[in-house]
Amino acid sequence: MTDPVIEEYSRVAHEYDERWSFYVQATVRETMARLALRPGQRVLEVGCGTGALLEPILKACPDCRLAGIDPVPEMLAVARRRLPPSVELREGWAEKLPYADASFDLVVSCNMFHYVRRPREALSEMRRVLGTGGQLVITDWCDDYLACWLCDRYLRLTSPAYYRAYSERQCRELVEANGFPNAAIDSYKISWLWGLMTASATRS
Repeated sequence: MTDPVIEEYSRVAHEYDERWSFYVQATVRETMARLALRPGQRVLEVGCGTGALLEPILKACPDCRLAGIDPVPEMLAVARRRLPPSVELREGWAEKLPYADASFDLVVSCNMFHYVRRPREALSEMRRVLGTGGQLVITDWCDDYLACWLCDRYLRLTSPAYYRAYSERQCRELVEANGFPNAAIDSYKISWLWGLMTASATRS
């Protein structure tokens, strides 16, 4: 039986960036604004999809060593067409990252976390692959905004692929309880309706 996430995104991969262009551009822009990139950094995007975030990361930091992981082959196929071969792309899940301990200096995730069914395992894996002092940056929906709250409740009932969104407080508690103390959460709107948050933390 095909996983619901793979089933849903394999159908829309070819039109995803165009169909959700405002959303993709806004979330990528806001995430980029909150990244502190340095030359030579090893960067992993978990749930890289079509490579929409990896592309501007590469432009901003050509000397960074980039990798992306996503469970949907069709999304990765789009990413491979837009990114150079130097960016390593793998098929896999956030809960079981196929990388050695301390492989990266920065782990980033953009609008993927509301699909993660085992968030504690995913955060544990992200921590494992980060070196000491490495940065975790997660951008996702913020359940404190009414539109997100309503959408979250609707999708929980209707979408087999969807898991859940979190409030700012819930996100902080989840991140801090799984090995990232003193997480900083920045919540903001990208339109008059839709709100996001970015969690940033350091692996101690």
